[in-house]
Amino acid sequence: MPDDLQLPKAYDSTVVEDAIYSAWTKSGYFTPENLPNLDKRKESYCISLPPPNVTGTLHTGHAVMLAIQDTMIRYARMSGKRALWVPGTDHAAIATNSKVEKILMKEEGKTRHDLGREKFLKRVHDFANKSHDIIVNQMKKMGVSIDWTREAYTIDEKRNFAVRTAFKRMYDDGLIYQGHRVVNWCPRCHSTLADDEVEYKEENGKLYWIKYGPFVLATSRPETKLGDTAVAVHPSDERYKEMVGKKFMIPGVLGEFEITVVADYSVDIEFGTGAVKVTPAHSFVDNEIAQRHGIGMKQIIDEDGRMMKNCGKYAGMTTLEGREAIVTDMEKMGFIDHVEENYKHNLSVCYRCGTTIEPIPSKQWFINVGKEFTFNQSKHNPIKGINDGQTVTLKMLMKHVVENGQIDILPGRITKVYLNWVENLRDWCISRQIWFGHQIPVWYRGEEIYVGVDAPKGEDWEQDPDTLDTWFSSGLWTFSILGWPDMNSEDLKIYHPNSVMETGYDILQLWVTRMILMSTYFLGEIPFKKVYFHGLVRDEQGRKMSKSLENAVDPLDAIKEYGADALRLAMMIGQTPGTDTKLTDDKIASYRNFTNKLWNISRFVFMSVDQVRSIDQIPEPKTLADKWILARYAQVVAR
Repeated sequence: MPDDLQLPKAYDSTVVEDAIYSAWTKSGYFTPENLPNLDKRKESYCISLPPPNVTGTLHTGHAVMLAIQDTMIRYARMSGKRALWVPGTDHAAIATNSKVEKILMKEEGKTRHDLGREKFLKRVHDFANKSHDIIVNQMKKMGVSIDWTREAYTIDEKRNFAVRTAFKRMYDDGLIYQGHRVVNWCPRCHSTLADDEVEYKEENGKLYWIKYGPFVLATSRPETKLGDTAVAVHPSDERYKEMVGKKFMIPGVLGEFEITVVADYSVDIEFGTGAVKVTPAHSFVDNEIAQRHGIGMKQIIDEDGRMMKNCGKYAGMTTLEGREAIVTDMEKMGFIDHVEENYKHNLSVCYRCGTTIEPIPSKQWFINVGKEFTFNQSKHNPIKGINDGQTVTLKMLMKHVVENGQIDILPGRITKVYLNWVENLRDWCISRQIWFGHQIPVWYRGEEIYVGVDAPKGEDWEQDPDTLDTWFSSGLWTFSILGWPDMNSEDLKIYHPNSVMETGYDILQLWVTRMILMSTYFLGEIPFKKVYFHGLVRDEQGRKMSKSLENAVDPLDAIKEYGADALRLAMMIGQTPGTDTKLTDDKIASYRNFTNKLWNISRFVFMSVDQVRSIDQIPEPKTLADKWILARYAQVVAR
């Protein structure tokens, strides 16, 4: 046996895996143009890597994603397809912005405002660059066969141009508008949040039954009584039929105020007394009721989550402080009928910092998902069932491509979740009051407004200080990484729609839906043919892995201890769509033992055969045994 093919007796994964990955990258085969027999690879296959956030390092969720996608792309490549796997990272706007803010406060006792926008952004970019380098190193340690020559970043120059182009086009079509509406507001982040960025946690609180003029009303937020402008009842509720349409003066802790009684089908007759107070400025449901009935709004909570000047002696208090003070005064004035203890309800919190969300009215930028526009069908991959020039809405397109099976979702049960989400989709608030991100391409000069891909010419123009929701740029991912907005891009023609989008089911609403919205609108085609959702990675007890529970498995530590192959096998064996998997050190160790057995088998073969040599192509079979071996090999590949 030649010396260059001798295998050491002991299998050392750290040495072997690094050497193999180095050989792979030198071969250039991760780039499809370098694959052998390229002219015979007629069918393309593409995966866009869900870009990890540059907020830190990769966790086990990323590891299982990489293992699954690497298996998919290697199989496609082995099957003779022109296979492309595009890598990238996500700037993660609000998450990265918040991370650096916390570091700045902890280490220097400063806020971003102390530094100013330019210096703060330099800190953020430095942090993001370091995180990026760590992430790329982790991915290479995982052995991913990804095309590094096409690496992208959601806020690099090409993606920024794509974002500005997208904003301008949607604005010109009337799909992007600026409006004063009730939004999800985080007092800690001082920014709006999309509906899907709001998390809910069950809380045991109190339900206050309040004497409200001729009514007794139940509410968990008595402090918002200061902003009430109406009382709503169900149209079929006979108890209040004579009151509908009338105005009443209601005694309150700051004196009397006027409300109008309206009949609305959104009211739950079974809740409380069947009559609910309406606070249009601080509730999405109440705001919709007010709009349907032409009722005005009164804002009483500001962007800091504090009671405003119009709240009299309660001004400046936090909402919780205001609640306590107002309830005390209500009790003194005899306005409390009774209090229900241990009332379970869902509390809305920011998905990044956990702060309680305050719905408040604010002037923001939105995407109108229900506005009609003229559909431009793709010439290469047309959407079935919708004609070029047809009048459609974004919601209609999003629903159509999944309902008609043009996008196949695995597991199938998530299809219903998706369609239900689209059915209830509201206009998407896309502006954020943070500094890190794609700055909104809108400029102002006095009463003038300019929306464009490039800055306007002339003096005294000031750009909108807000940035775009990070999911706006992420929504363009499947085609912005392939050359869009250049519709003549070869990559775009060859690799879009992507073959599959493999990701975690926890970002269905946040990301997968946005990609479908963006691709059907801008390209007139689906972004991908299949969506494969993997489950969460849990510990031996079935708990979600987290730093607080100290049960998280660091992929790099696992690779150092057991090897990347062992970790990948532990992730892949038993993997089914949408099902959570358990990962333990024992499980990874068992597959380390399996890789050792494969190594020993290889050593035995090499030692037992006189002539072992490297080959760059499969030789012609000379014996019946050769033919049988190659036939079995072909069967395995065909699976």
